[in-house]
Amino acid sequence: MNGMSGAPSGARPLRLGTRRSQLAMAQSGMVADRVRQATGREVELVEITTYGDVSKEDLARIGGTGVFVSALRDALLAGEIDFAVHSLKDLPTAAPEGLVLAAIPAREDPRDALVARDGLAFADLPDGARVGTGSPRRMAQLNAWARSHGLRVETVPIRGNVDTRIGYVTSGRLDAVVLAAAGLNRIGRIAEASELIAADVCLPAPGQGALAVECAASDPELAAQLAGLDDPVTRVAVTAERSLLAALEAGCSAPVGALADLMDDGQFSELRLRGVVGTTDGSSLVQMSITGPVPASDDEARALGRELAESMLAKGAAGLMGESTH
Repeated sequence: MNGMSGAPSGARPLRLGTRRSQLAMAQSGMVADRVRQATGREVELVEITTYGDVSKEDLARIGGTGVFVSALRDALLAGEIDFAVHSLKDLPTAAPEGLVLAAIPAREDPRDALVARDGLAFADLPDGARVGTGSPRRMAQLNAWARSHGLRVETVPIRGNVDTRIGYVTSGRLDAVVLAAAGLNRIGRIAEASELIAADVCLPAPGQGALAVECAASDPELAAQLAGLDDPVTRVAVTAERSLLAALEAGCSAPVGALADLMDDGQFSELRLRGVVGTTDGSSLVQMSITGPVPASDDEARALGRELAESMLAKGAAGLMGESTH
């Protein structure tokens, strides 16, 4: 989409709200470049501090849901910014009043990445290795995988930006940390990963690797322009994942993993949705999948997510989530 000719002469710059972290700034900068091309308007980044940025508490303890999002949404509704860029996995599943999810651009690699000492893969970590992650979802699956292979690892809750987390490994405090591959890719540090963890071992967070571009519903013209950044395949995939999360009535910090991907059947006409719920110690997991035609709409994608959630709940998923939060 080019749309350059539609830019009004002398129009003020569009204000893009973003968190202050290196990763958020990199992600927002990428979107800003695409919006400049699409609208012909200048875009300026407006840095906003969120509760999740200043709180020192464990993300799982403060609830995870929306802690990196609320301040940006408040700024949107107050007219202080024109649009915002979020990591989709941070967005609550409930649609907010007065805002519209204008675009979900093409997804980066959704997998998790291991950064380990001596370039080790997860399977090669020493017995009793200390692995840092702020995610109960990662803890549940990595502990389960280790148990099934006769390994013993200790998952350690950590917080902080990419530098801080990788620093735990380089300083020798931890043997490894697990981060989203998409984030490392976006800041040019994927080479520091010692392994990209297969989704068969650890399903990512719903929406991981995708960005969300949000604006006020009261500006339909901007929403239409931003829609040019939307990737339809990414949108139906993450919509199915987030529908699963919502139907399980789980927040962003719950130990739920999900990934929807196109099946390579020669025509890419089928979408497979995989989901997992587990206890953080890895002793119990409910892991299931469902395959259907690629959804033609958000409603069809949501229906796929709800169908898988019902199957997982019938297998005891809700009980596992309850155990994990105590």
